[in-house]
Amino acid sequence: MPDRELEQADFGARQVPLADKQALVDDVFRSVARRYDLMNDLMSFGLHRAWKDALVTAVNPPKNRPFALVDIAGGKGTGATVCDINADMLAVGRERAATRGLGDAITFTEANAEALPFRDRSFDAATIAFGIRNVPRIETALAEAYRVLKIGGRFVCLEFSAVTIPGLDTLYDLYSFNVIPALGRAVAGDAESYRYLVESIRRFPKPEAFAAMMRAAGFARASHRLMSGGIVALHSGWRL
Repeated sequence: MPDRELEQADFGARQVPLADKQALVDDVFRSVARRYDLMNDLMSFGLHRAWKDALVTAVNPPKNRPFALVDIAGGKGTGATVCDINADMLAVGRERAATRGLGDAITFTEANAEALPFRDRSFDAATIAFGIRNVPRIETALAEAYRVLKIGGRFVCLEFSAVTIPGLDTLYDLYSFNVIPALGRAVAGDAESYRYLVESIRRFPKPEAFAAMMRAAGFARASHRLMSGGIVALHSGWRL
């Protein structure tokens, strides 16, 4: 096993032992769980809903046969089988599913993306929206997503990316590092968690580098599509 002190991970502006990153991420999402949707609406001006619709459209589940979908790090409850390591996010997801009459249609499982509690080749699709950058060992999570997919199954990942429009990138940085933490303080009573979320976006691999990580995990036809000037990217790969 690698030496604990040498195995490091970025946590915002800090370097922390990789083994400690998950606990710190858990604290962030425990803090923001109840205001998560409201903050997403405010931070993205509602665009996060259109981005997530694009993910659902990409999955395109058939209507005439059973389709097994696992939504990884999806504690808010947007998939058929939802797994998330954070119990607070899952609790909010269960409440929302019950309110919408979907309690029997969605299964919630507390689980780590790096060690999914599912059989090999058991899902037709695996999705993760705005969660992969918070996983300490991204390569391990990608390998797990690949493992649980059936042959012909698709992995679709929605994640923040790097703005590609000159000028917009500067404005985006000013907004991200100044307005978003202030919103977090005013709405959720927590500026530091949102400062971490902003910093984690900047540290996430660029789309081409992430596609290479997907290919290393076994995914074929790894590709990405930038949206909203590069603010987010929709990544896709297949188990063939």
